[in-house]
Amino acid sequence: MKFNIKALALACAILWGGAVLLVGLANLLCGTYGQRFLEVLASWYPGYHATHSITQVVIVTVYAVADGLIGGAIFGWLYNRLVKAGA
Repeated sequence: MKFNIKALALACAILWGGAVLLVGLANLLCGTYGQRFLEVLASWYPGYHATHSITQVVIVTVYAVADGLIGGAIFGWLYNRLVKAGA
């Protein structure tokens, strides 16, 4: 069985981007929710600072969507190559 790389990449982008968006919005509503998680993301994504701002939530969400898209595509490609080599 092989993965559809585009579908997997899109699914990963939606899941990772959505999760980060929800944590970012929850942090705006309740100032301490997910703060450590957002600080870790700030160390990964340049230009993002874990401050209470809707602009920062948008920035980290865009980064997360791109990260999920690329990561999902790489995972799917690698999986398909390994399945092909093992068959």
